[in-house]
Amino acid sequence: MMHHPADLALRGGTAFLPGLGLQAADILITGGKISAIASSGAGDAVDQVDVTGLTILPGAIDAHIHLGHGMDIARPRAPEDAMSETAAAAVGGVTTFISYVMSPEPYGPIFDELCQITQSGARIDFGFHFVIATEEHLAELPELIARGSPSAKLFMNIRGNEGARLGLPGTDDGFLFRLLEALATHKGLLCPHPENIEVAWILRDRVTAADPEGKGGLATWNATRPPFVEADALSRATYFARLTGTPVHAVHTSSGEALDAALRQRAAGSDVCIETCLHYLTHDTTSAIGAVGKVNPPLRAPADPEALWAAIGRGDIDTIATDHIHRPITCKDGGIWKAQPGFPGLDAFLPVLLTYGHHKRGLPLEKLIPLVSENPARRMGLHDKGALRAGADADIAVVDLNADWIVSKEHIRSDAGYSIYEGERMQARVVHTLSRGRFVLRDGTLDDAAIGNGRFVRRHLA
Repeated sequence: MMHHPADLALRGGTAFLPGLGLQAADILITGGKISAIASSGAGDAVDQVDVTGLTILPGAIDAHIHLGHGMDIARPRAPEDAMSETAAAAVGGVTTFISYVMSPEPYGPIFDELCQITQSGARIDFGFHFVIATEEHLAELPELIARGSPSAKLFMNIRGNEGARLGLPGTDDGFLFRLLEALATHKGLLCPHPENIEVAWILRDRVTAADPEGKGGLATWNATRPPFVEADALSRATYFARLTGTPVHAVHTSSGEALDAALRQRAAGSDVCIETCLHYLTHDTTSAIGAVGKVNPPLRAPADPEALWAAIGRGDIDTIATDHIHRPITCKDGGIWKAQPGFPGLDAFLPVLLTYGHHKRGLPLEKLIPLVSENPARRMGLHDKGALRAGADADIAVVDLNADWIVSKEHIRSDAGYSIYEGERMQARVVHTLSRGRFVLRDGTLDDAAIGNGRFVRRHLA
């Protein structure tokens, strides 16, 4: 039998292998797939890259981003939207992301256009979650799932005219229940944004009266929609989901109280996957970033990041994401009351996770890497991604775990142009990023030849 060499071999590194952890191994890649995990020097390859001293990780999967256009976070509208943000992803070691799409209009007529626009600029693979907000959305849900987007979002905080700034109508718990039933029937997954907005309206009016100029900053914003507002809504969504037999992905869990609510429902039998975001682990109401750190749910009191880190150590949190939004910094003008919520995070993903979790907290990679690879791949139906194993897509991040650098604007590739981590010292850096065996980032430099190589990935839940 004639032996054909691999297309590429990553030689001399330490690889994070499923079930084994860190092992000295070479990674051989053929036709965009991992063709072999080999002992050092084994196997032939057309191209060989020396990664001695570096750590080979499965490419990170960010299952929670918002790919938008300028100040609009509803959807990508030009290839450049994907071009800049997939560049940010590559710098952060992210090889697949799933973006939320929202519109008051039906999604079926724009589905192909969304895929085409994004693919034209994408350097990495991508998927979509669709925000379900109307009867038309509910009716087309089976089609969206059949076309490879089985995860649906409901903004539980959009009641009355709360969604007007996003162009979305209000819904209620009856709509939530019917959405859960439809998802259960068609093998879908709910991603609920959990906030009891009726209570938050009361609190907002009280807090605004007490601090009309927003001098309390992040603490003031937290007081308008505190952890119990999040915990209540998450309890309802996951309880109803147990009744309907629907899996739930608890997005951007920000507080110890919401975490406890999710764990109680999990213990009672609800199928709940718990996601948190980097910023809830690294920032709180005392952080110096001020209104730049405004986000929904808000940054919490210092005890909450500690509760989330403890849960990661116990294995109670399943995934970590960014909730990346790439509006420009001007959206933060006007203080805490006028600033728009959200900020970018893709550029910093693996460096921040490894610096804060591995170096500062001493958590082993076995506790951290599955949360951004195997777990989101499994939950989101990305069956060929998330692990370094033969036959999987060759989505790989090669990282220097002994780096020493300070985040500055020159490192930022998102068109937002800023980061909440600017000025911070990092102890990990992404050296190479490969998407399906192709270098997107090589020796720290983006390869623009990868633009357009990204593909829409059809997802189906197991």
